Amino acid sequence: MGISIEVWGKNACFTRPEFKTERVSYDVITPSAAVGIFRAIYWHPGVSFVIDRIRVLSPIKFENIRRNEVRSKAKVSSFKAAMESGNPSAAVLVTEGIMRQQRSTMMLKDVRYVIDAHYDIDKAQDTKELRDKVTAILGNRLKRGQCFEQPCLGLRECVANVKIAEGEYECPEELKGRRDLGFMLHSFDYSNPSDPVPRFFRAVMEDGVIKVPAENSEEVKG
Repeated sequence: MGISIEVWGKNACFTRPEFKTERVSYDVITPSAAVGIFRAIYWHPGVSFVIDRIRVLSPIKFENIRRNEVRSKAKVSSFKAAMESGNPSAAVLVTEGIMRQQRSTMMLKDVRYVIDAHYDIDKAQDTKELRDKVTAILGNRLKRGQCFEQPCLGLRECVANVKIAEGEYECPEELKGRRDLGFMLHSFDYSNPSDPVPRFFRAVMEDGVIKVPAENSEEVKG
């Protein structure tokens, strides 16, 4: 079942993995980030969202800011200890002192997209009743502004506004023509859950439109 949403926000950051020290965003939203927005609206263990097309509706603009981050992450073992002991403080990450650091972030500014997608249902659960249910819940949540969790544009502080895409959308003059955006993150291969492998595709934008290949396509490289 196909569905199109319009997504916009003041800032966005879809971090390129090749930059290790500072954050630098891709030029546009990645398919994996787009899937994250759909999952934030509606999550179901048997439903997977597939991105078909990304339409860029605003000129690509960057701005550089400095953000406070931490240099380490909370360990999984600390969360397990907190659950076993019933003491939540065991999972707290204290960021005072040397744990905190400033990092430069090259973010996108004033973004707006239309994301065309469809969803697949696990064969073991696929029924007409479930498909009708998913379609109804998605439509109702988008109309009412409801979600499973707050959708974001790459970073939690980059809040995403979402609504059902309606009517015609024009390509900005600055984006007309063909533009090669290079290799972009497509998705992750979770064949080995403990070691997910990133997969990339060559993103080409024509008149503001990026066609996203299927996961099993030869265009997607691991």
